Amino acid sequence: MSGLLSRFPISAFALPAGILTLIALMVVPTPALLLDVFFVLNIALSVAILMAAMNAEKPLDFSSFPSVLLFATLLRLALNVASTRVVLVNGHEGGAAAGHVIEAFGAFLVGGNFAVGLFVFMILMIINMVVVTKGAGRVSEVSARFTLDALPGKQMAIDADLAAGLLTGDEAKARRREVATEADFYGSMDGASKFVKGDAIAALLILGVNIIAGFVLGMVSHGLSAGEAAQVYITLAVGDALVAQVPSLLLSIAAAVIVTRVSDNRDLAGQIGGQLASPGTWLPVAVILAAIGVIPAMPQTIFLPAAALAAWLWHGLSKRAARPAPAAEAPPPPDPGRIALEDVSDHTLVTIELGYGLVHLVDDRRGSPLVARITGVRKQLSQLFGFVVPQFRVRDSLDLAPNDYRILLGGVPLGGGNLRADKVLAIDAGEVRDGARIAGEQTLDPSFGCPALWIDPAQRDLAIAEGYLTVDASTVVATQLNQLLGERPQALFGPDEMKAILDGVKEHSAALVEALTPQPLSLAALTRLFRSLLEDGLPIAHPLPILSALSQAVQQSHEHDRLVELVRGELGGMIVGRICAPGDRLPVLTLDAQLEGAIVQGLSDPVTGQPVIEPDLARAIGEHVATLVAERGAGAAPLALVVQPRARRALAALLKQRAPSVLVISIAELPAAQPIEVLAVIGAPAPQPPALPPATQTPETESVFA
Repeated sequence: MSGLLSRFPISAFALPAGILTLIALMVVPTPALLLDVFFVLNIALSVAILMAAMNAEKPLDFSSFPSVLLFATLLRLALNVASTRVVLVNGHEGGAAAGHVIEAFGAFLVGGNFAVGLFVFMILMIINMVVVTKGAGRVSEVSARFTLDALPGKQMAIDADLAAGLLTGDEAKARRREVATEADFYGSMDGASKFVKGDAIAALLILGVNIIAGFVLGMVSHGLSAGEAAQVYITLAVGDALVAQVPSLLLSIAAAVIVTRVSDNRDLAGQIGGQLASPGTWLPVAVILAAIGVIPAMPQTIFLPAAALAAWLWHGLSKRAARPAPAAEAPPPPDPGRIALEDVSDHTLVTIELGYGLVHLVDDRRGSPLVARITGVRKQLSQLFGFVVPQFRVRDSLDLAPNDYRILLGGVPLGGGNLRADKVLAIDAGEVRDGARIAGEQTLDPSFGCPALWIDPAQRDLAIAEGYLTVDASTVVATQLNQLLGERPQALFGPDEMKAILDGVKEHSAALVEALTPQPLSLAALTRLFRSLLEDGLPIAHPLPILSALSQAVQQSHEHDRLVELVRGELGGMIVGRICAPGDRLPVLTLDAQLEGAIVQGLSDPVTGQPVIEPDLARAIGEHVATLVAERGAGAAPLALVVQPRARRALAALLKQRAPSVLVISIAELPAAQPIEVLAVIGAPAPQPPALPPATQTPETESVFA
């Protein structure tokens, strides 16, 4: 038996048992005593639902309310059916025959006068249907409409926060579930409000049926006179209607409380009390009540004490508002001998340090312009690289001059500069008109080294008209940050970012992820491989083809460099497609066979095993390629240098400094169907024109040329 209960808990049977009970109440005759018990439970349930609605901090805290409202309405209707049967069958025996609860409501609450009971019932019906139910239904309808209209915007906001790194993947999923639950809740409440309205109409119809049927049965079946039948049956019918109408009104109030709630960290009583506890609220109340109370026709014994009570509330709340807030408990004095990890460690990867003269760029009261720019840079880099860039940190530094700033990556300075926070930087990007004269402090743009001027903001329009590019101080920092980090995507990628990518792919291709990690490749090995791809300039915004290529590569080798080359070979179409449109001829450079052989078979790095190019040879290759790029002009298509796989990494590192626009690929990465155009062979001897023979030749010379 215990095993059966452990497999099927009691809570699993509660709801089916409750539904069977409702059906039994409608079909099976119910004793008056049991009916009294159910009436009391119905009232208690209604009060409990109302209290739960009032204590909820936000509507979603009582998200089961629509279903609870449905079952509570069904319970009340089932009790109406059961009580109608008892009233019509046993009503002629007296009030107690229908149960003590109905008798009490019919005799005590309305004084036994069925006419008074009818009027009381009608007033409750008007309050319930015209005021509470109609208002709650309208609020539910509008809330559902507005919630559904705002759903796409909320989803986009969550996606934007996730892309900016403000939310983790789990937090974003929780937010999406909350938004979906909110939409479902208000949609359900829109329909559930119709239950309350229908219940009120059903109560009115049931009362009419009980009155007519009881009046007829009393005279026809039990021989009562018209007055006796009306007194007995109508009194019981009204008592039965009032017993059902009181819980119905409580549920209507609960529904209205739920749909009119505004999210707060307090329950309804605390929210109302906190917002009505303002001293300015009660002084006008006291003055108005006192003014009404001094009118001779008004009952001064009621108005004047009420005015005094309002004045007493105003006085007490004013004293409480003027009372200083209790001082927070002072923390214990720091131990001068204790050094915490936070004092010596920076847990962020990218840090922007500001001199004290630039701190106002991150002041919330001034809009934090630098923070907004940095957030935009982080989002832009995340979209460019294909992973969420870790958060940046901005802090002041006493080591810097007041107007200096510095950008650090992992504690290593990458760049910095000097700012004039109250001025605008006018940059000469090569489009300034000849003879332009703008007064300002000469400097260099810290991002690209262009000549620039710090000018007053009032001269900005004039500088733009003269051809200058104008930016504010926060944009200068953000531009340099974007330029420095854009060249180092691999330095921003770590195991956390790798795990986030795997978790995203796992939702759609779980088998692919399981085939790669943790065996045969660990998370660290995958991170290293993706960092190598980023270092080669490959974005990882589409990780699925990369992981698919990797799943095939691991069948041939587990060695890192070999895996990188195999994956790049599978992604050749993606690599070439970055510089060449489909169907176009790819402009190609190649190395002379002897030169390429000398590089491949020459010196190699003992640590990495990669070829090492002799400095003079490296300079000659770089200058030759740079010259070819310059001869093609700025608008020409980028060039590709096709080499052997072993020489690719060394030559890519060489040309990254001297000709960064040239794509270095191995012959294995060139798609078989890609049309190419060989423009030059680097290192090949220049062809020599044939020399003309002299006018007079000896037979020996002729034999040599022959």
